[in-house]
Amino acid sequence: MKILMVLTSHDTLGNTGRKTGFWLEEFAAPYFAFVDAGVDVTVASVKGGQPPLDPKSDEPQFQTESTHRFKADTAAQEVLANTVKLADVSAADYDAVFYPGGHGPLWDLAEDKTSIALLETMNAAGKPLALVCHAPGVLRHVKGTDGNFLVAGRPVTGFANSEEEAVGLTDVVPFLVEDELKANGGVFSKGADWASFVVQDGNLITGQNPNSSAEAARRLIAAAS
Repeated sequence: MKILMVLTSHDTLGNTGRKTGFWLEEFAAPYFAFVDAGVDVTVASVKGGQPPLDPKSDEPQFQTESTHRFKADTAAQEVLANTVKLADVSAADYDAVFYPGGHGPLWDLAEDKTSIALLETMNAAGKPLALVCHAPGVLRHVKGTDGNFLVAGRPVTGFANSEEEAVGLTDVVPFLVEDELKANGGVFSKGADWASFVVQDGNLITGQNPNSSAEAARRLIAAAS
């Protein structure tokens, strides 16, 4: 089995002067879930090379078993430092795709034509798609085979408005994930803030927040098997 992981290359948090990027737990937990399952993993990013890590996700209170494992794994660090450029990736080469979140994807991947085409192509082939936390926002322009928004009429979740408000970035992000999914016809639901909550509808798997990343990865492996 071959799974593609797609990361942001965007490192600027709006006009705040602060840095952003991908969220470490949302990369580390799925990455090791895939590796431990014997999956062949390719990690790509918009620009290729070393993607930007959201410095907030590297703070002590956000460390998990998976992030500690990553920091002790030089091979995993090497993979992350040398991501493939997304434009050089072919959807035909992979059985499934996983998008970690962090705020970065709202600026680049959500508008990236290569990412949109990749998701549309893999969906049309019936391949599983998993996106967690802010990454479901990457679906904002993605269409299904019927020409409607991919999420239209489908159960989905993602970083909730209440969670965005809790981190004080409601007025900083280019759009709110929950609002965007609802605007595109998604049947949005959420669990408790910060608790693991994953929704699966056929080949589409969405997770609410960082704590949902491991479960979303397990669902993706099962769906692609």
